Amino acid sequence: MIAGVLLAAGASRRMGRDKALVRTGRESFLVRGVRNLWGACDSVVVVLGANAATIRRQAEAEFEALVESGGLNHELGAAHQHGAAGLEAHFVVNARWKRGMLESARAGLRDALALGPACVMVLPVDHPKVRPLTVASLAHVVLQAIAACRPKDRAAFSYALIPRHRRRRGHPVVLSPALASAIVADTGAADLSDAIKRNARLVGYLDVADAGVAVNRNTPAA
Repeated sequence: MIAGVLLAAGASRRMGRDKALVRTGRESFLVRGVRNLWGACDSVVVVLGANAATIRRQAEAEFEALVESGGLNHELGAAHQHGAAGLEAHFVVNARWKRGMLESARAGLRDALALGPACVMVLPVDHPKVRPLTVASLAHVVLQAIAACRPKDRAAFSYALIPRHRRRRGHPVVLSPALASAIVADTGAADLSDAIKRNARLVGYLDVADAGVAVNRNTPAA
């Protein structure tokens, strides 16, 4: 199985309100992010921090409404086709969210790794326009790369795949379990990008037609 991590712990100062609850179309950024990750991930860890109780309560109500209306039938059908019993979203609160995104990424990766995934996808909540098809394509490439390793080398294969649109790097970033574990243990990195550079044996880039990978929504006017 593939696990996702949605980073939604920040204070959203530039947005002026909880970024996770800002709407894009009919959905909040948080719900859209989880649904986008469900394009490849059976389980998504949502990392909360600032205003965690309010955000979780509203997100859960939004998911309940989608289930009752049949709005998740497509995602559930796709999950059943590749053998998953269903789709999951787990909330975790990072008490150290003020230390920055890397600290929240570590918290999410720690929980995601406990699921025993084949790889982990990390997506900030302020990238709501990423397409589920892009998520699936990234996962497919990483799984192929891991499968190409000799069996005795797979457990230690420290690999990251980063999407790129017109030479702009974006999200979600896909990590092999070995790299995800190394990032969790690395207390000296400055940010997630630095942690990947310090610990990855190989970093790949996948050029995509999806502009959403490089579009982050940090302000109301963005």
